[in-house]
Amino acid sequence: MNIRTDLALERIGSENAQGKGIISTERGETFHITDIRIDSDEAGRRIGKPKGRYLTLETKALSRFSDCYREMTEEFSRELSAFLPESGCVLVAGLGNSAITPDALGPRTVSKVLATRHLKQELVEGEADFLRSLRPVSVLQSGVLGQTGMETAEIISAVCAKTNPKAVIAIDALACAELSRLGTTIQMCDSGISPGSGVENKRMELSEKTLGIPVIAVGVPTVVDLHTAAKGITGQEIPSGSPNMMVTPRDIDRLIDHAAGMISCGINMALHSELTFADAESL
Repeated sequence: MNIRTDLALERIGSENAQGKGIISTERGETFHITDIRIDSDEAGRRIGKPKGRYLTLETKALSRFSDCYREMTEEFSRELSAFLPESGCVLVAGLGNSAITPDALGPRTVSKVLATRHLKQELVEGEADFLRSLRPVSVLQSGVLGQTGMETAEIISAVCAKTNPKAVIAIDALACAELSRLGTTIQMCDSGISPGSGVENKRMELSEKTLGIPVIAVGVPTVVDLHTAAKGITGQEIPSGSPNMMVTPRDIDRLIDHAAGMISCGINMALHSELTFADAESL
């Protein structure tokens, strides 16, 4: 079955690819975490994913009303920290279209990320020493090609050339194959991202190969391909020529809001070790 998904976990499941240059291990505390390492380009081509490391964090709901919301956020933050350089400026980029709710995860998330790159220049020495001590972070809402007339990768590349970050965190909405993963799963990886690839609207790649610095992609599935979902539910082939569409949950507004809140809180904690969960959540 040719499934349409951005999740490496679903790719290796559909191809039964473990043990052929692809290693998958499981762990986790509040999340069920699947740690997938694709060791070669050849292994990656078999499942349609670039070489790299992919973490899939699964739970019942990314809800701020969950009894373990704090623990989930802290665990996500710890896992993200392992991908980041120890020091230096980081650019956090929100990909997607803020006017289309299923595609608004990136813009909604970065609107809550603490931008600090300017503080050392703006604050007088001795004033607000805590703020001056925070890691320099830049934040960007890139928009989409139809809004800006520019590829997302062109915008981010130009910003990187000017600000010289040590890494980029790119947040984007994803597509999945399993309905149960809509709004309940976080994927992060160090292989970069091709915005829109899950809905067959592939744009220029954002990766260490194209930008020259590490690109950590973070995303949550917000849409599923109807044919893929139907095949998974019924186990039957979809008749050729049947109309297809991308489907999103009816409570997508709530899912985006909760996912953006958790991811932004976790990013703030990962970038600024001085911040507690209470500090980050209050932002």
